[in-house]
Amino acid sequence: MAGIVSYGAYIPRYRISRNTIFNAMGFLGNFPTPGEKACANWDEDSVSMATDAAIDCLRGIDRSKVDGLYFATTTQPYMVRQNSSIIATALDLKPEARTNDFVACAKSGTSALLAAHDAVTSVAGNNILVCAGDSRLTRPGSPQEHLFGDGAVSLLIGKDNLIATLEGSYSISYDFPDRWKAPEEKFEHAWEDRFIRDEGYSKIVVESITGLLKKYSLDIKSISKFVYAFPYPRDHSALAKKLGATPEQVQDTLLATIGDTGAAYALQMLVAALEESKPGDTILVASYGSGSDALLFKVTANIKKIKDRMGIKGSLAHKKQLESYEKYAAFRDAIPIDIGMRGETIPPSALTLLWRDRREILGFCGNKCKKCDTPQYPARRICVNPKCRAIDEMEPYRFSDKKATIFNYTGDNLAASISPPAIYGMVEFEGGGRAWLDFTDCDLDDIKVGMPVELSFRRKYVDKGRGITSYFWKVVPAHS
Repeated sequence: MAGIVSYGAYIPRYRISRNTIFNAMGFLGNFPTPGEKACANWDEDSVSMATDAAIDCLRGIDRSKVDGLYFATTTQPYMVRQNSSIIATALDLKPEARTNDFVACAKSGTSALLAAHDAVTSVAGNNILVCAGDSRLTRPGSPQEHLFGDGAVSLLIGKDNLIATLEGSYSISYDFPDRWKAPEEKFEHAWEDRFIRDEGYSKIVVESITGLLKKYSLDIKSISKFVYAFPYPRDHSALAKKLGATPEQVQDTLLATIGDTGAAYALQMLVAALEESKPGDTILVASYGSGSDALLFKVTANIKKIKDRMGIKGSLAHKKQLESYEKYAAFRDAIPIDIGMRGETIPPSALTLLWRDRREILGFCGNKCKKCDTPQYPARRICVNPKCRAIDEMEPYRFSDKKATIFNYTGDNLAASISPPAIYGMVEFEGGGRAWLDFTDCDLDDIKVGMPVELSFRRKYVDKGRGITSYFWKVVPAHS
């Protein structure tokens, strides 16, 4: 038997009220919708968010035990270069870990989960990490601008210490022409919304759910929670009624707080259901996109052992309101922004250096002296401790999952930044070691010396001329 060993989630700290969007773009005729949605910072994308969700999932878990990583998204930064391998390197997973990308479809998150389950049960690996994340760009004033939110989720699939077993699944596949985007295009196209709702979600999701129930001879009342992708609030409850489910059985859609997060959407709702579940509960999950995957989970007693996860609940509580639509549009690269001469020139991306120092740059690994236990970053042959100065007595040491505090900082109004001033400074890590890093997800007035912070995997810059997205670690305010 295989299933879920652990879960994690990441929701960007910034949220924008849909009224803010409507007040800026409502003249185009769109109706205002309630709530808010999660919006990625200018230095976030699907890869960076998935990495942070994976860090949440792997808290307290030995990363050397992870045998593979599957990444699901519709907004991969690279068309040719495996995005999952970037995440695996950032997480400092072993090189033997299998990596794979599941792309181009909103149900790719559940498809990746099913593939991970198949790999685990066929002894292709004992633990496969499934990450799903999306940050879909939308045309200003479009209905999708109100609907689409940003976020990521991660699930560790294995055979031991399960918090939920996968009891069964049922999948259907259709070339349903609802949304599409060519490789060179920036925004998605969508067909008529009523067609998508009535012929797509309403029929395809119902078919996968009823197909699973029939396949395993299940009664609708035996399901504790129904989790299904259906981003139409008024029709969501009607669909549950059509299936014969009670309102108490239906999981919240998260549309009023996060939005539709594409490949991560169904799995984020699953994590939200797991956070509120108890041993013995059954959870039915149905995704949507070129068909649908329906999965049935049964929660075990190990669910009580899951602690110290941000998950959906913790991420929702850790937020900062984005009051300016113009700033939101700048974050999305939806409008051209002048960031000055210093931001116009990006030095050539030295990919040979990135390869040689990949563990140091992407994995944020330094080293620690085996004689005096002094950690240091970047890695060096000679111990930085003046009382030791041992030579070639170092072992690898990962800083990315360590807690830290601010040692000093500065705000720079001259440096190029989408969200000035650029903030950077020295942080001191718990257990020793310091590093000079950029700060993000905060204003200058929000921070002070001694303040607890943590690391977040972010885009450093996008070299559009060479098609390179460069990543590194930045400092964010601690979540708790």
